[in-house]
Amino acid sequence: MFSPTTFDWTDKRVAYDALVHDLTHLLGDERDLVANASQAAALVWHALPDLNWAGFYFFDGAELVVGPFQGLPACTRIALTRGVCGAAASRRESIVVPDVHAFPGHIACDSRSRSELVVPIVAGGALRGVFDMDSPTPGRFDDADRFGVERLVAVFSAATAWPPSPDGASSLRRPPSP
Repeated sequence: MFSPTTFDWTDKRVAYDALVHDLTHLLGDERDLVANASQAAALVWHALPDLNWAGFYFFDGAELVVGPFQGLPACTRIALTRGVCGAAASRRESIVVPDVHAFPGHIACDSRSRSELVVPIVAGGALRGVFDMDSPTPGRFDDADRFGVERLVAVFSAATAWPPSPDGASSLRRPPSP
């Protein structure tokens, strides 16, 4: 049975060190994408204070498709040209947004969200998706959170057996319509 650490977020570096340790232990030898994403989203949801959404969107070769998450139901598909998730995925860089209402093209999946942190997932040189966290508090995320979540995404990505695809995208692509 997994017993999570009790996190003291007064020192974010120390708290993220412990969270990285817990995620590494939790994923263990598991390599399945859905299992690892589910465990990672649940761990982050329960460990970090002041979140109203935490989870994954996976790149299907054309757009981002919602994956395992914690929080209210979310947007199912996001174009790479829309919102914070699309921007982070297309730029392949993490984005911290202190005020989502000031971000051009922000997608309001949950009207309570006021700040957001999105970290792209790149494995084997291919975009695989993003890890997204929302908070109802403006300015909730900072560079310490960005760095810590980038470390968590690296643990998740390294532990996961990504399906191969000739075009470098995950094989989560929707089959063509008949």
